[in-house]
Amino acid sequence: MTFTQAIRTCMRKYVTFSGRASRPEYWKFILFVIIGTILFGVVDAILFGTTMVETSPGHAALQADGPLAGLFALVTFLPALAAGWRRMHDTGRTGFYLFYPLIVMVGITGALAFFGGLDAVQDGAADIVASAILIPAMIVLAVSPLLVLWWLARPSEPRPNQWGPQP
Repeated sequence: MTFTQAIRTCMRKYVTFSGRASRPEYWKFILFVIIGTILFGVVDAILFGTTMVETSPGHAALQADGPLAGLFALVTFLPALAAGWRRMHDTGRTGFYLFYPLIVMVGITGALAFFGGLDAVQDGAADIVASAILIPAMIVLAVSPLLVLWWLARPSEPRPNQWGPQP
């Protein structure tokens, strides 16, 4: 599959979450999204200028304030999500696995909120329990995006699976 065929296929299947997407189709479309975002960001900077944003005390970064990169991201968000969903199907997994890092983040946020409420008790046991739960959770949070990337990079299942024939 060529670069333009991958882009056409993913844009044609704008919100198609059924079926399978081959590895070249998915990764070529993701490359298109990355290149497009960079190019539109540069065009935004040229046309609309940049602003300095303080990232931390004493450090600043340039930020483009134009609408083109945002519009491009808005147009390509659903096709990229659908292509990733179909890519997971191609590796024999449900598309919900794409959300694994997000689910971990929500779980950690909930745990932090829960144990933050326990700090009012001023109990040392709450700190020990919070550490025993949150330290492994943070490790899972660091590993989960890498795991999803690994799943997306896996070869296709060589035979038809529950989501259709091999693309």
